Order: sequence, then structure tokens, then C-alpha cells
Amino acid sequence: QVQLVESGGDLVQPGGSLRLSCVVSGFTLENYAIGWFRQAPGKEREGVLCIDTSQLTTYYTESVKDRFYISRDNAANTVYLQMFNLKPEDTALYYCATYLLPQGPCQRVLRSADRWGQGTQVTVSS
Repeated sequence: QVQLVESGGDLVQPGGSLRLSCVVSGFTLENYAIGWFRQAPGKEREGVLCIDTSQLTTYYTESVKDRFYISRDNAANTVYLQMFNLKPEDTALYYCATYLLPQGPCQRVLRSADRWGQGTQVTVSS
């Protein structure tokens, strides 16, 4: 019954912005850290960033610092990924994910995430 559903992906030009949403169901969002991951064609999946239950952000990759921001609205069962100054190398299928047990830190989500959304496509191109 646990589900995570991403939305908001689109085709944008370099320098553009997007806001992705991850709507969760089947669990109480406030008890879980949520991470964003991405995978581009021909590349391995990589962690992007994560927000824990104390609303602390962990950046999994330095390449998105000062451009990507994560937030959560527990009452709305939604985690957001706000992306600014998008670059072609940001093109990927973006996933949100969490670890099965509550209160797991973001490092645990990175290493052991076991609940995933279906992904939403972000394409950055001129």
C-alpha cells in the first residue's frame, strides 16, 4: 500500500526552473526521510538530495548545491524538489524514495531505500 508518486517533470531550456512533487500514501510522511534520486541514459542511478524528519537537507551530490532545494509539507503528504538554473547534465528520470522503517537518516535512505516512485522525466535542452 506504500506508494510514492512523482510529478512535475518537463522539457525546459538551460537556466530554467522546475518544481517536482512527491506525493506519498500508505505511511505517515512526518516519520520518514525522503530522498530524491536520478538516472540518465547510460549512467548509474545517483542520489541527489534528501530531507530528514527534522527538515535537515543532505546533499548527495555537490553538483546541485545552490541550485536544488528540498522541502516537505507533511500535512499534504508531499515532498518537493525545487530546481533552479537547470543544466543539460541534469537531464534524467527523477525518483523519490524512502527506507521501510521510520526515522531512518538520509544516509540510510541513500544506501537502503526500498520504496520508490515511478519517476518523472526532466529534460534540459536548447
